[in-house]
Parts: sequence; C-alpha cells; structure tokens
Amino acid sequence: MTIIVTGGAGFIGGNFVHYMLKKYPQDRIVCIDKLTYAGNMSTLAGVMDNENFKFYKTDICDRVAICEIFETEKPDVVINFAAESHVDRSIENPEVFLQTNILGTQVLMDACRKYGIGRYHQVSTDEVYGDLPLDRPDLFFTEETPIHTSSPYSSSKAGADLLVLAYHRTYGLPVTISRCSNNYGPYHFPEKLIPLMIANALNDKALPVYGEGLNVRDWLYVEDHCKAIDLIVRKGRVGEVYNVGGHNEKRNIDIVKIILKELGKPESLITYVADRKGHDMRYAIDPTKISRELGWLPETKFEDGIKKTIAWYLENREWWENIISGEYQNYYEKMYGDRK
Repeated sequence: MTIIVTGGAGFIGGNFVHYMLKKYPQDRIVCIDKLTYAGNMSTLAGVMDNENFKFYKTDICDRVAICEIFETEKPDVVINFAAESHVDRSIENPEVFLQTNILGTQVLMDACRKYGIGRYHQVSTDEVYGDLPLDRPDLFFTEETPIHTSSPYSSSKAGADLLVLAYHRTYGLPVTISRCSNNYGPYHFPEKLIPLMIANALNDKALPVYGEGLNVRDWLYVEDHCKAIDLIVRKGRVGEVYNVGGHNEKRNIDIVKIILKELGKPESLITYVADRKGHDMRYAIDPTKISRELGWLPETKFEDGIKKTIAWYLENREWWENIISGEYQNYYEKMYGDRK
C-alpha cells in the first residue's frame, strides 16, 4: 500500500511516519511538507534512506504540484496532518490558517477524487468543540458535541472538517476524521507548552504561564495517537468522526510543576503572563466510540509519557536547540516578552 502523509515533517506527522515505516515495512510512505517554521527535516533524518520513503517539499495549496505527485505515486490512502496549528499565531495572522487548513484540504480532496483514492483521512482537533467549564468535570466532548470554535485556528480546522464531510456526502469520497486531544512526545515544536517548559527549564530561563495556569487539557502521548489513526484508516467506518483522547486531564500549572520537579529545577522559574485572548478553559474527550468500534485505548499514562518525553529532549538537545534561534526567537519575544 502507498500512503501519502502530508505534514510529515511536523510533530504528529513525523511521529506517524516513523511509526508506520517500522510497523509496516512493506508499505510505501510518501511525505509531503511545505517545511514552514514547524516543519523540520531533521525529524525525518532517520528515515530518509529508507527505500520505502519518499519526500516532496510541496505546499498542499499548490494544486498542480499535488496532482503531479498523485499522478506519479498513485497513492491508496491520503492522511492529512498538514496544518497551521498554533492558536497564538492564528490570532496574530488568521489568513494563513484559512489558506492551509481549509483550501489546502480542498486541494487534497480534489486530487483524491480525480485519482480514485481508497481513503482520505483528516487529522483534526478537539478544539473544534470549544471548551468545557472547570466546574463540570462530568462533561466530555463526544462526536455529537456541537462545533463551537474559539480561535481562528479552531475555526479553520472546523471548516476543514465540514468540507471533508461535505465531500463525502456530495461526491461519495471515502473519508474519516479524527479529533484528538493535546499530544505530547518526541519532536514537539518548542512553542507548545510541554517542550517550551522543558527547554526553558533546562536553560534556567523563565517559564511563561498564561493567567494562573488553571486551564485544563487532556494529554495524549503521540504514539498512542499514531496507533489510533492507523486503526481508523484501516478499520474505521467511512464518513465517521472518531474522538481520540488520553483520559489524562491536567492543569497547565501542574504540568509545569511536574516538569520542574523531574528536572530538579525550582518553581521560582515560573512567570505568570497575561492570558491569551479567548483562552479555552478545559478540553476533555470521551473516546468511547473508537474504543467500542475499533478496540483502541490509550496505553501511555501521563506519568510515564512525560518521563519518556523529558528523556527524549535531554537525549536530543541538538534537535531543539537548532530550532530555538532566529525567527522563532523573535516570535517568542513578541508573544511573551511584553505580557508580564
């Protein structure tokens, strides 16, 4: 089987590429990535020489280039990880999120229709559901929860999801969608909470925490997410949405303190900064559907996953230290420098 993986030089996509090539050495993985700031070729260094792996530096919005790749590679399955995904950046510049996340999705699905793809899978997010109140721990997002977005990022992902479902209904395109909770693990770009806190703590820099750090997220170890997507693509029902969650709810401030304790760093490094605009309070996913239909359950407890993640960052300092420079450093100063 030949599988196109878009956004394969990013965090989740890169982990998925490694996972699939290891589990299915007979399958071909064709990776498409524009290599924007969050796309990193060093994430794929370990697979570049694999004879069943091929890389294209291409924008998924480039219709001509995408069709040429489909014509050449003749894929059976397309899995779309490619997305602008950072909420803060979407608040600063919404347009690029709409272009990549919605129009890029349309280009991919048009190519799937033209070349008769067996399955198109859209990797989405629980953020399309909005947020949940902190005082209702009994509430969870299900696949029937109404879409109620809070940011340009989540709106662009919701728009893409609706377009995917419309292509299924209108054109009969065989699609599936997964909506996941917050991922963590190796190769996570250091603008996101966990890798940012690890990197700053290791460098004895201030750890910027929005508001009081009381926002709650459901954390999912990235390899568990890769296993879920693999199952959905191979066994999931066409036209269905599957929620993928870790049942690992943690407050942001508690995450930060766990990281500091694990690294032997003082809590005095914590610096509280002005909160993000429209900051969602709590995300929590009910993964009953994927568990019932496909037998998937998260395997990694947060206490184990965070230790594995910290160990990876300690063992791969060169990977993230090369990132924390230049354009990203300017962005970091803009986002956090004047919020204190």
